[in-house]
Amino acid sequence: MPLFYTLVRRGLIGHCWSSSILNFIALTIPNSTVPPSAQILSEEHVKLWIVRKTFVSDSISRVAGSIGAVVELEPDYGFVGSITFQSGRRVLFKDRNFNVNPQGSSEIARDKGYTSYFLRKFGYAVPRDITVFTEKFNESLAMQRTIDDGWVFAQSIGLPVILKPHNLSQGTLISKAHTKREYYAQARHILKRSSMMVVQEFLKGSDYRIVVLDNEVISAYERMPLKVVGDGSSSILDLLNQKQVQFVSTGRDTVLDLEDPRITAKLKRAKKNIESILSEGESLTLLDVANLSTGGDARDVTHCIHPEYITLATSITRDFGLRLCGVDLMCTGPIDQPMQEYGVIEINSAPGLDNYGSMGDQQIQRVDELYLKVLKALEAP
Repeated sequence: MPLFYTLVRRGLIGHCWSSSILNFIALTIPNSTVPPSAQILSEEHVKLWIVRKTFVSDSISRVAGSIGAVVELEPDYGFVGSITFQSGRRVLFKDRNFNVNPQGSSEIARDKGYTSYFLRKFGYAVPRDITVFTEKFNESLAMQRTIDDGWVFAQSIGLPVILKPHNLSQGTLISKAHTKREYYAQARHILKRSSMMVVQEFLKGSDYRIVVLDNEVISAYERMPLKVVGDGSSSILDLLNQKQVQFVSTGRDTVLDLEDPRITAKLKRAKKNIESILSEGESLTLLDVANLSTGGDARDVTHCIHPEYITLATSITRDFGLRLCGVDLMCTGPIDQPMQEYGVIEINSAPGLDNYGSMGDQQIQRVDELYLKVLKALEAP
């Protein structure tokens, strides 16, 4: 039987999703269903179910046979599975999390504060930062740092600053604070979800993700934040709905959260709202974070990345004791030229490649090649 996963978005305001989009999703995505109740929009709430195969499981299943490996997936959702090699060796995986990296190194990479500490210790350029904690967490610490300490630090390095939950991924809750009011509002919002928050210096430049496996760069791409471009007649809401339809039609599983307070704040700063109409060609960035999972766009630079950046990314991966790693850089110059000023924003020991793969056939091929190399690494650790 087909193997699926379910993505559930609850509590979106009714006007944010049109029934035509929900019907389009149901008709366009293979093996998908949108319950009839989701197509009847009230003024209060709408529920959206998108059901489709997992990207990683699909890729692993495609390439495993080429080396005689057998993939068995959990039958209800397909998020987890086992891989049995010809030698009889068996390994388990959960979505994009494999046993290819040591646990200690992976745990440090998941913690943005510790990652920054070790990057700095190893001699890499990183933005200045400080980690602060909730009141409850501070009770267990000898050295306490509060939300107020974070504000003092932000003032000392200059606004704006970037605020990040210390251990969440895919750009979740990452925001930019320009004022004291924004800092405290965003910080309190983050600390409701996470016991720790990183206050980080804002760096200007181009945002790149470089994916490394066993001292080889597998993919590299520039990341741009979510934005819309006006046509002179469509509202920002209409433009976002059009972008969502485009994601669905290309197999990209990003779901835009139109109630994201970061989008609301960005619109307010631009003196606009969700119903504002942009003039033809007018561009408006709606998020400061450039993650593809939050609706950002990407430009593949794998074919042109300069050797100095390859050395940088592979050295960081090796210094952290990782085999598979996504290295996120903010660069002042183009990545196809000799290295200029840069800052390592963070690293990821389980980099997601589904949105990268949705860019086209060439990118899907590269992702399949990466996972084939992952399988070979797991077969002979």
